[in-house]
Amino acid sequence: MASSRQQREQREARERLRAYQARQEVHELRGRRRRRDNLVGIIGGVAVAALAIATQVAYFTAGPGAPAPSPSASPSPSAQAGQNVGAPDASLAEGRTWTGELVLNDITLGISLDGAAAPQAVAGWVQDVEDGYYEGKTCHRLAVSDGFSFLQCGSLDGTGASDPDFSYGPIENAPADNVYPKGTIAMARAGGDAYSNGHQFFLVTADTTLQADAAGGYTVVGTVTSGLDELIEKITSKGVDSSTAGADGTGKPVVPTSITSVTLQ
Repeated sequence: MASSRQQREQREARERLRAYQARQEVHELRGRRRRRDNLVGIIGGVAVAALAIATQVAYFTAGPGAPAPSPSASPSPSAQAGQNVGAPDASLAEGRTWTGELVLNDITLGISLDGAAAPQAVAGWVQDVEDGYYEGKTCHRLAVSDGFSFLQCGSLDGTGASDPDFSYGPIENAPADNVYPKGTIAMARAGGDAYSNGHQFFLVTADTTLQADAAGGYTVVGTVTSGLDELIEKITSKGVDSSTAGADGTGKPVVPTSITSVTLQ
């Protein structure tokens, strides 16, 4: 009897062990499955996030949400710090006042350039006029906000890019109070670079404050002496093309504008 009872107990023990082992295997299988599912979920989440980020990057750098190219002149790759590239000697300005006409579309602006206060910039204008550079160049950037109003023109390719073969400095005749009165003609340049003045200029259409940066302010080359109100009425008052507006609100004018001619004497 004892032997039979012992055998039965041993069988029962073995069955309990097998049942326990089976439960353990099921538990471990479920654990592995949960870990696998969690890992798949994490990988999937990372993939979705990466796809979303990539989509946003593409949208804001290459797609319809891409910001308009900065219309301020960018540094010339051929220029070295503190050196002029392709610009004439400041003596070409003759230290005198130059008068003439700047025609935008069908609007004639009388202009006066101060060769005494901004000899290098005026020399650049004189050379550009003699070379016929400005004819056909566009006005690619317009600002119409209160205290921030101007029309920028003269880019080599119409996007605001600089001309690698033409840049100069230093900054001349910049206002000490950073205020550029209505009618001011000033030179555009790259931020922080006093020797990145070039062909591009801007016409101030209402008193505008432009804070100086590490390089200083912006060279005031002259003034508009007549025709500015007509320019405002026919072009700048029509506003900025919203599809081209950048973060600062500037963009191409609604009325496409180009330089018909420039004369100086």
